[in-house]
Amino acid sequence: MRSRTVVAALAFALVAGVSPVMAQVPASELARSVDIPFEEFTLDNGLRVVVHTDRKAPVVAVAAWYNVGSKDERAGRTGFAHLFEHIGLFNPTENVPGGLMEPLRAMGATDWNGTTWFDRTNFFQTVPTSALDQALYMESDRMGHLLGALNQERLDNQRGVVQNEKRQGDNQPYGLVEYAQLDALFPEGHPYRHSTIGSMADLDAASLEDLRQWHRDNYGPNNAVLVLAGDIDAAEARRLVDKYFGHIPRGAVNEPAEADIPTLAARIDETLHDRVPNTRLYRTWIVPGLLDASAADLDVAATVFGGLASSRLDNELVRGDQTATAVTASYQPFHRIGMFEVSVDVKPDEDVAAVSARLDQLMADFIASGPNADEVTRVVNTRMAQRIGSLEPVGGFTGKAVVLAEGELYAGDPGHYRQELAAYGQVTPASVQTAMNRWLTRPVLAIRVDPGEREPYAEAASDRPAPLPPAPLEIAPREPMPAVGQMKPLDFPTVERARLSNGIEIVYARSTTVPTTQMTVEFNAGVAADPADALGTQRLMLNLLTQGAGDMNAVQIAETTERLGASLTANAGIDRTAVSLGVVSPNLEPGLDLLATVIQHPTFAPADLERMRAQQLSAIAQEQSSPNGMGARAWPGLLYGPDHPYGRPFSGLGNPAAVEALDRDDLTAFHQRWIRPDNARIFVVSDKPLGELVALLEPRFGSWAAPSVAKGAKNFDAAIPAPTPRIVLIDRPQSPQSLIIGAEVLPVSGRDDLVTFQAANEVIGNGFLSRINQDIRETRGWSYGLSGRVTLTEQRSPYLISAPVQSNRTGESIAVLMDQYKAFLSDRGVSAAERERTVNGNVRQLPGSFETSAAVLNAMRTNALYGRPDNYWETLAPRYEAMSGEAMDEAARRIIDSPDFVWVVVGDAATVRPQLEGLGLPVEVRAAQ
Repeated sequence: MRSRTVVAALAFALVAGVSPVMAQVPASELARSVDIPFEEFTLDNGLRVVVHTDRKAPVVAVAAWYNVGSKDERAGRTGFAHLFEHIGLFNPTENVPGGLMEPLRAMGATDWNGTTWFDRTNFFQTVPTSALDQALYMESDRMGHLLGALNQERLDNQRGVVQNEKRQGDNQPYGLVEYAQLDALFPEGHPYRHSTIGSMADLDAASLEDLRQWHRDNYGPNNAVLVLAGDIDAAEARRLVDKYFGHIPRGAVNEPAEADIPTLAARIDETLHDRVPNTRLYRTWIVPGLLDASAADLDVAATVFGGLASSRLDNELVRGDQTATAVTASYQPFHRIGMFEVSVDVKPDEDVAAVSARLDQLMADFIASGPNADEVTRVVNTRMAQRIGSLEPVGGFTGKAVVLAEGELYAGDPGHYRQELAAYGQVTPASVQTAMNRWLTRPVLAIRVDPGEREPYAEAASDRPAPLPPAPLEIAPREPMPAVGQMKPLDFPTVERARLSNGIEIVYARSTTVPTTQMTVEFNAGVAADPADALGTQRLMLNLLTQGAGDMNAVQIAETTERLGASLTANAGIDRTAVSLGVVSPNLEPGLDLLATVIQHPTFAPADLERMRAQQLSAIAQEQSSPNGMGARAWPGLLYGPDHPYGRPFSGLGNPAAVEALDRDDLTAFHQRWIRPDNARIFVVSDKPLGELVALLEPRFGSWAAPSVAKGAKNFDAAIPAPTPRIVLIDRPQSPQSLIIGAEVLPVSGRDDLVTFQAANEVIGNGFLSRINQDIRETRGWSYGLSGRVTLTEQRSPYLISAPVQSNRTGESIAVLMDQYKAFLSDRGVSAAERERTVNGNVRQLPGSFETSAAVLNAMRTNALYGRPDNYWETLAPRYEAMSGEAMDEAARRIIDSPDFVWVVVGDAATVRPQLEGLGLPVEVRAAQ
């Protein structure tokens, strides 16, 4: 191992020399300090290529963006852009007949996915440098050699997957609001009037010839942008791109649909109903999109009003009169238009009409007065810090490849991000007020969602007439796909240690990619430390840390955090509790002052306690209304029993009655027992050297003394109940999907050596290529995605299968899952191909797995929690390479005992229970808890 000393891909010369308070740095200067060098060229067939060189890791991000999205769909064809993205992502091509997922996994790709939205479709993956030839071959086959491999069976499978993706989103609380918003805000025929997911009827109607034509019309090289970012230069990129893409002929050019910014004739008030615990109010306007000069002003307006922890809405409705438990405001820019949305969760038993009127008045007052200069500064500093942090990876959902591709696709300039950042640097209170008066004084769409039965839901057709098969297409073979070359081994950053004078250990790694510091003060507590008779104590205590500390109240803490462009969070996993700071390193000193204050000197003021209690009770109610929340509240007690520290919801929200009874003394007592220096360890990843960090930490944490009360201790002596295979059905009426959770307690913990078992589990349960996902999602089309994996814990760990499936396939899906695990643990163990794919993928993904400070920090924390050596990640490659299929089978059969699964099903009992009766297991119906 060695420290990373790579020169940053971003130039931060101005930042490095500024004073430690970001608020003193002119935003215009900070914006100019962000630089992503790039070169661009265009092939003869029209493919635009952008290249950014970043040598910090031996990986390259490959991102192909197509100039087509759901706004380009015509009537009766909604959802086609997204459906074709699934076809392109998950199905074979003409020269990769097994599909792209197998080789992507085997080459060690990370951050791979595909997405569709109103304006674009993209496919992306970050691959080892030695696998770049293979990745470009596959990406070019997706572009130029796909149609001959597309058949009716594959279309039908992906149609089912997409329809289950739609059901999964629709099944969430408030999940149907978007449809009502788009329908009311846009006139008939407007390109943005329908959702990207489309309608069930249109998806039903999609034919194979429709999908072929969609590719012909939209997937030509002259309708695409290809970005390569990472361990590559422009000369090599030009050679490779011409080799793999140059032969693809030009196709049609999609001119993005023109779209005006509609204005409602008058305010629209609409009431919907959903099975939710409280009323939510929405206010929505259609405003200009991301290329408009007012985009930054609209974002600042939304963030000041309801996007900051110190926002106007928080101060007035949540902290002030406490008539709301949660508020948001956001500006979401698209190519042609944007959406400005405000939402308020009304506190139970409050007068909804009065809160609605108060919301409208607050919005009117804000438009009339505008933000103040400090509010603008806090938003701009926050945005700048977020952008700096997001550019640490080369790819993924937020990295440098994304920024360059978006600029080229929408603005014809990969460097368009410079204009966006400069616009933030030029925002003033007056410019924000002008934008609001121009766009937010027009009539608004006001939607109210009340608790109750949902309105009718449009399902897919139960059966479709068999289509006439179109003529097969001729396939033009290419040269064979290139192999993956010699891999570079993982070079994990050197881990160093130090101690403060009071004994707190510092675990440190250096990363100089961007000038940021990520720090976590970790305590040996976690949800398992919550008092058994007062579940929810820790969560309430943690939430209050940032609501008042030292001589600062909640607003002052939030404003200080925002001025620094920092993030400050307090949360708990099952075994550990963490208070974390992320900050641009020039602002580290005031950031550390804030971190030390909230950890060591919380006030737990009575007014803050009552307000946060109400919010936690509301969060419990929300958890009890969502499918995932209902399932997550049920399975721990069923597996571990109510007396075990793991036998409670891992969210830590607790029980309503217990949270209602908590007082300040309870929170203070918990803080003194668990949040203390003799129970703490500090983890840091920073561009600053360890010695400098120790000098900064010592005056803030080195003199922190432990209280006189005894340190907390967790008791794991409670016996875990003997497994009783059964089905617990939690009734959630009107659910178009059922959530299936299969659970059992394993005879191992995170401190055991599980490398071989985890590799074996990739074959059966964990990952897109797992047998259960391939069977139920890809073959049968009954789900958007399934997984089966161990949740690592310090004590005995649970194994959890998560399978959201369409409601009418619930019983069959459980039967398939039982059969798959039974076969895997008996006569259908790991095949040679599965072993090779898993081993190769795990070895090859290692060099690209620690590209960000957050990934390194998390690796250091898990190493400490599970007793691993500092070089643990560097020891894995030879272990994988020596792993046999027989060893994988032995580990799986020793650790998993599938007949002992407890099945929790969250769904509509009237539809689901008859399907469960024939599975040979007792069925118990429960209400949500």
